[in-house]
Amino acid sequence: MKELKFKVIVLDDGRVVIEDVPVLQGQQVEVSIMIEDPASPGYPLRGLPFRLDDPFGPAVDPSEWNVLK
Repeated sequence: MKELKFKVIVLDDGRVVIEDVPVLQGQQVEVSIMIEDPASPGYPLRGLPFRLDDPFGPAVDPSEWNVLK
């Protein structure tokens, strides 16, 4: 089975029109509808507060470095 995806807008009367579908007349097709949720954010952490304790300090305590021993 070949899958085709189309993004369409629902018309005022509730109809969905898909044009130029490459199928033969009388051919059986399966249609499923996925409704996009406009409330789902693409960046879930955007706008949340954050804090940097020491942004220019070392990532690891210098006493734990093996190269200094």
